[in-house]
Amino acid sequence: MKDNGSTKHAVASGHSLATKAGFRILQQNGNAVDAGVAAGIALNVVLPASTSFGGVAPILIYSKAEDRVFSISGLGRWPAQASIEYFLEQKNGKMEPGVERCVVPAAADAWMTALARHGTMTFEQVVAPALELAQNGFIVDTVLAGNLAQCAQYLRQWPTSGAIYAPRGTPLRQGERLVNTDLAKTFQRLIKAERQNAHLGREQAIAAARALFYEGPIAQELVAFVRQQGGFLSIEDMAAFRVGNEPPVSGSFNQYQVFANGPWCQGPVFPQTLQMLAHDDLASLGHNSADYLHLLAETLKLAFADRDAFYGDPDRVDVPIEGLLDPKYAAQRRKEARANRASPAMPPPGNPWSYEGRRPPTEYAYQPPPPVPGSAEPDTSYACAVDRFGNMFSATPSDTLSMAPVAPGLGFTPSGRGTQSWLDPRHPSALAPGKRPRLTPNALLAFRDGRPWMPFGTPGGDAQCQAALQYFLNVTVFGMTPQQAIEAPRFLTWSFPNSFWPHSYEPGRLDLEARIPKEVRNSLAERGHSVRETDEYSRAMGDVCAIAVDNAAGTLQAGADVRAAAHAMTGAPART
Repeated sequence: MKDNGSTKHAVASGHSLATKAGFRILQQNGNAVDAGVAAGIALNVVLPASTSFGGVAPILIYSKAEDRVFSISGLGRWPAQASIEYFLEQKNGKMEPGVERCVVPAAADAWMTALARHGTMTFEQVVAPALELAQNGFIVDTVLAGNLAQCAQYLRQWPTSGAIYAPRGTPLRQGERLVNTDLAKTFQRLIKAERQNAHLGREQAIAAARALFYEGPIAQELVAFVRQQGGFLSIEDMAAFRVGNEPPVSGSFNQYQVFANGPWCQGPVFPQTLQMLAHDDLASLGHNSADYLHLLAETLKLAFADRDAFYGDPDRVDVPIEGLLDPKYAAQRRKEARANRASPAMPPPGNPWSYEGRRPPTEYAYQPPPPVPGSAEPDTSYACAVDRFGNMFSATPSDTLSMAPVAPGLGFTPSGRGTQSWLDPRHPSALAPGKRPRLTPNALLAFRDGRPWMPFGTPGGDAQCQAALQYFLNVTVFGMTPQQAIEAPRFLTWSFPNSFWPHSYEPGRLDLEARIPKEVRNSLAERGHSVRETDEYSRAMGDVCAIAVDNAAGTLQAGADVRAAAHAMTGAPART
């Protein structure tokens, strides 16, 4: 697609119908949060193999009025009755897809919390496009048809999922209509609760809808299904849950400041990696040259080593996040990336504790992981919005049809995000009752010269920070437009334990899109990388969307990835 300039507002997301949903809200004079929430909930309808209204939804919001970035975790907690011992003793150390690894659904709370605190519209207004899509249906496109085909095993295994997505025994195909009446009814029930409490004001009315989901009949129906299927979720877990509102983390790269969600997810990998690269003359290396790709891959390995050793739910884990994001620590870590030789495996973690003026906790005992075969699970989409007021919204909703069965009568899957916990009690993201898994989805926002500049992000599991990094450098170092930066060839390193169970780990593996020249691939292989060639435009490389603000010109540019069904729109409010 072409770059679009606008002086007013923009939306970009992982699906054209979700982008149109958000843009519709902007045209109705909603702000970026109203639009972003509308787009995010629409993604829950049109990309059910990638997201769920009962899943996760990490969010970053820049409020122009408060001149501040807010982070909403949108991540559920393990039920109080869950334990490592159960999976080790009863499941032979496996965490197979299903309700046993379900955590408290968080996306609904994240959407409504963002809307109540930072939006201007009612839940009924922003959910209207998603309700129409669920109730009236929409035509399955090539991407969704392929995703549903990949989920065929689970659509057969779980009748409640198959009833919606494989109604004739086989997954819906391209050109067929997908209707989710149960999800539409869930939206209608939430709207009714909001309407009944409208006299209390907008925020309290949204809170009433939220209470229906987490404390009322919806919670009871969801818990009854999960328990009947063998899961641990309880009504007490639901009622006690609130999304986290921890402050975002940030880092600097030349005149840019980037914000990410905290170490309950992999978000800090992005600013940490940028800060390690801040003093390199990247432009002189040449875009996607062997020297450039080698440096990025080796730097990412260092950041991922620290992720594996230190990241976890900060409510339960002592994460040295200040040390990890200290520029002096970044400079020290950068020295460990060798110019002419690839690290054959994930490097050892660093010592960020000393940059906080303390020693590691006595219980800290990191163990390097052994190689593990396996594959990652598909997940996630992305949505961002910028409004004419200067507000920004960035969100990465997730959880899929392959994680857990659809709850009957409700039309959504409960969050199977427990798959991103570890069964090793020494690991910082080890499973524990009430603890959050270390999430892969993470949202991003960037400032330029102290002014809000760009929301951006991507799905892709452990590819997310890597794809986002390459996009960001394409724009900031090599002067590309957002769309050019998105479409440029990418690479991925997999030389670290995958975040999804069984945490597969292939030391040295480096994937490159086939558009990267053969001589570059050969040079990387000579340096010790285990090079693999992918498709020219590989879906595994992420699905980046972004909106960039030109504060001097008063224009916006929005970009969306050609690797999937992403779409971007810019424009101005409709005249009233």
